[in-house]
Amino acid sequence: MSMTLSKYSKLFEAGGTWCTVLTDAGTGTVDSLEAADVRPAHIRDELLAAGARKEDAKAVEDAVRPMEGVPNPVARFVIAHDGHVEVDEVMTGERVDSPYVNVGVIPDLLPLLRHSSADMPFVAVSVDRTGADITLAHAPRPFGAGDTSTQTMQGITENLKKVPGGGWSQGQYQHRTEEVWRKNADEVAAEIDRLVEAERPAVVAIGGDIRARDLVLSQLSDASRALAATVESHTRAGGADPEVMRAAVERLLAEVEARSQQQLLEKLAEEKGHNRGRAAFGVGSVVHALQQAQAQTLVLSNELTADPGTGNTATEPASRSVRNMLVLAASPWVAIDESEALGAEVLGQAPAAAALLRAAVLTDAEVELVPAAAIPGKASAAALLRWNTGPAVPR
Repeated sequence: MSMTLSKYSKLFEAGGTWCTVLTDAGTGTVDSLEAADVRPAHIRDELLAAGARKEDAKAVEDAVRPMEGVPNPVARFVIAHDGHVEVDEVMTGERVDSPYVNVGVIPDLLPLLRHSSADMPFVAVSVDRTGADITLAHAPRPFGAGDTSTQTMQGITENLKKVPGGGWSQGQYQHRTEEVWRKNADEVAAEIDRLVEAERPAVVAIGGDIRARDLVLSQLSDASRALAATVESHTRAGGADPEVMRAAVERLLAEVEARSQQQLLEKLAEEKGHNRGRAAFGVGSVVHALQQAQAQTLVLSNELTADPGTGNTATEPASRSVRNMLVLAASPWVAIDESEALGAEVLGQAPAAAALLRAAVLTDAEVELVPAAAIPGKASAAALLRWNTGPAVPR
């Protein structure tokens, strides 16, 4: 799914030297405790050898000490500048990239983006006629890990069981019971709606009692209902297997991600067939679009973004050419050569993926990572645009 990293834009506006680190953060097993203890000092030494300031290396060393009490696997993403830790993200679940230590003229958010693209928020609900357990979490984190939160909503329990009987009194009793069910379902639906509006989850998975589940679904807002899917799981019932809900959520998230990416690629293919359409293809055209704040969604293929922990090279480095770009202190933010700087100060050079990502953040564009060769024409970069393109720009 396309992501926005606008909250980091202030980081990209500052000059100076930046330290970016992705590392394991758990204490691990008994056999690995010693390695975890010496890891921070090794990272400090790597940063110093790469030209980091002493105060920056020390800030990172302090930040990446092993996290006790947090279940493995867990990683930490840290950015330091001017002796302060500016970003400190704990990322539970399997680490997407290799460990990464970098000193450069800009912070490199690519490892964070690569992990976050597999870290979609979701809401899982198990409902019965008395209330619900509602979990807000992120994939691939397990329930109960990271910033996962679960709340239990207990509704009215009076008159919840229909009993055999007859006459007018039975009708009143059943009516009262159904009203209680509806009221409880309404409260659960309202909480789901609140979470959808506040957290923007990719999926709302609803399991539990069939009748209660249907009542909740019927009372959701349109926005929540568009994200909702039913799951044959009832974790509020004794002996129920929570793995059923976990597996269902993983499947639903994979479907959402695949559908979102397919729609994006289809849109790019459609625009590629138009003369001067609303898409740019190839690094040169994408840079030109970013320089004009024209890009709405930046699309980077794995050719440019493959695991930065391996030095920004793919599994077979000879299969791609890694290029650096100029990063600028002001608009147009990125340039292939100094003639495009338009008077802006040149801060230095950065790998293409990091430079393009920075320009996207500073121009409020979303970012999508796709597999190699997925972009039409097998371009390494593309962009959906806010307005139509001008003449083609050479790659």
